Amino acid sequence: MYLLKKVFQIRDHANPDHEKPFLEHLEDLRVMITRIVVTLLISMIACFSFQEQLMNVLRQPVETVWQTHLANQLPKKANGAARPVDVKTWERAKEVERAAAALPETDRAAFFSSLNDPELRFHAESAAIYRAVLLLPEERRADFLKSLDDRAELRTQVQALLSMPSRPSAEIDSRGNLKLMSALKPTETFMLSMKLSFFAGIVVSFPLLLMYVLQFILPGLHNNERKVLWPALAIGFGLFLGGVAFAYFFVLPRALGFFFEWSGTLGVSNDWRIGEYITFATRFTLLFGLSFELPVVVMVIVKLGLLTYETMARTRRYAIVAIFVLAAVLTPTPDMFTLSLMAAPMIILYEICIWLAYFINRKEKQAEEQEARERMERLLRYEEEHAAYLEAHPEVAEHDHHHDPHHHDHDDGWHDDLPQHDHHSDMHPPDELADGHTDLPDPADSPTSPPPDSIPEAEERRRLDS
Repeated sequence: MYLLKKVFQIRDHANPDHEKPFLEHLEDLRVMITRIVVTLLISMIACFSFQEQLMNVLRQPVETVWQTHLANQLPKKANGAARPVDVKTWERAKEVERAAAALPETDRAAFFSSLNDPELRFHAESAAIYRAVLLLPEERRADFLKSLDDRAELRTQVQALLSMPSRPSAEIDSRGNLKLMSALKPTETFMLSMKLSFFAGIVVSFPLLLMYVLQFILPGLHNNERKVLWPALAIGFGLFLGGVAFAYFFVLPRALGFFFEWSGTLGVSNDWRIGEYITFATRFTLLFGLSFELPVVVMVIVKLGLLTYETMARTRRYAIVAIFVLAAVLTPTPDMFTLSLMAAPMIILYEICIWLAYFINRKEKQAEEQEARERMERLLRYEEEHAAYLEAHPEVAEHDHHHDPHHHDHDDGWHDDLPQHDHHSDMHPPDELADGHTDLPDPADSPTSPPPDSIPEAEERRRLDS
């Protein structure tokens, strides 16, 4: 309840001309929540039909981690390999070798001839010898390799495989459960599809969700402010997509690689559950997307008048510390590298916000100075027109001269015995007008009628709306 009151006070502060009671604020909140729920429901249903594609998209970072991990284990020319091999060829070679191992010698030769791929045959044979060497004790491996003198290239290839700091696995499909992962409950896969649809629905409908929230926080926008709203929504959506893409393509694979390598150093198999991985990946990318909305949040606070350029520039150091603390809370990985990947873009975006607030502040000051100059020009113009009118109508000037209560001609020495002259009595029409004299112009049309000090509220609102 306390938080709601604070939000409602911010709304009244943003639009002081249309303050509302508490119950009307609650009604606006109900309308906003209803719109958000309906929008998410529609987008979620639409995304549910693409659940297979969404699953492939989210599993791609796991595939990337495994490909990178295995590619670092395979020897290159610099490692002394006779023939460098990529991940796809190595995995295919192990499958071919396993199929050929059960065949007789004559059938095995026919099998390799049928493949018609000398490169694949070479790596399949090297995989067979590599697997055999791993089963031997360390002290007997060198003698076994020396027996391959007639096949020097094959021996060099196996030696390169053995010399790698992290040796590649000789087993077929060393990914284990990383390939398909595992579901331990009958309903887990269906709930995963719902979760993926919800995640995709948030991404797709984010512009509308942001618009509903801004309309609730900043009610009563003028026409010129509504025109700026759509470009602001486009920028906000672009920042959100930028954060999601940055997390998906750059940060998430590195975070998964960190956990993959960490488990490997401890001798733990990476048999990740699909449900846990999907929760981790969606939360990771969404948090990065929301963190990139920092300029939208800061500029809304600046618009509400709760934050200024001077305050932001003065407290920059504290803001940087707060950003690092927030990044440490949001990132699910404990390493400093991932934390920095989230904090660094947020710091850059905050610096951009400071400059934007500076330009907004300068523009507002220029507008105030321009308004003051225009008001002074109107006053000077009024004085000139008034002087010209008095010059063209000397009887009005003479009348004003004789009826001036402060003029010395009226000081005839007997006003001490009489009540003090009421200055407001000069507001009565002069004698000429009382006798029917009509030479003077209508006060509403005459330049002698004083101009207003400022434009009335309604006229000001019409000027803003135009």
